[in-house]
Amino acid sequence: MLGALVTLLLLYQFWIFMHIVWWINFNPPTSSFMQDRLEVMQDKNPNAELRHEWMPYEKISPHLKRALIVSEDARFVEHEGFDWEGIQKAYEKNMLKGKIVAGGSTISQQLAKNLFLSTKRTPWRKLEEAAITLMLEGLMDKRRIFEIYLNVIEWGNGVFGAQAAARYYYHVNAAQLSPAQAAKLAAMVPNPRFYDRNREARGLLRKTEIILERLENAEIP
Repeated sequence: MLGALVTLLLLYQFWIFMHIVWWINFNPPTSSFMQDRLEVMQDKNPNAELRHEWMPYEKISPHLKRALIVSEDARFVEHEGFDWEGIQKAYEKNMLKGKIVAGGSTISQQLAKNLFLSTKRTPWRKLEEAAITLMLEGLMDKRRIFEIYLNVIEWGNGVFGAQAAARYYYHVNAAQLSPAQAAKLAAMVPNPRFYDRNREARGLLRKTEIILERLENAEIP
């Protein structure tokens, strides 16, 4: 029985590994998180569809790339998948507040979750996330990881990827986003469905200002 479980686990890891190898040169058409959200939406409306259009890295505004680095993972180009300094700071902030108010997940970790893991909390979820993160960082360069991230992250109710977000919120293509528009989109990422409904929320506007102030200092792949 134990041997069978180990075999299944290894086969699952190999399945993930081969997907990542394929995605070095070919774009993932969807993600586990996108499929989960579509199921939830279709429970309420069977005709619901996701807004999603793949956009190559070079056709996405550098303002948005910098804004996401500032907002989500300032040391993205330096670390190897895990920002231990960021994790420590998040832990200290959460302990001070007595609740979870900050996360230490890197862009690579977020991508690992979005691509492969369900939204269900399980004891092995963090371990699997770490394993997938190591595979992503070991097989892909930073530019490719960031390109996929830009195209699969959630930006609203059923809105996924930079192009869909740019069209949905500003009626422009992803390449045409201004610094202010990019900063606001980046500020939405931690809670996109809430900010989709509350686009002038005080916290969102304040975070947008902070991102704008730091935009030019961001290093992108």
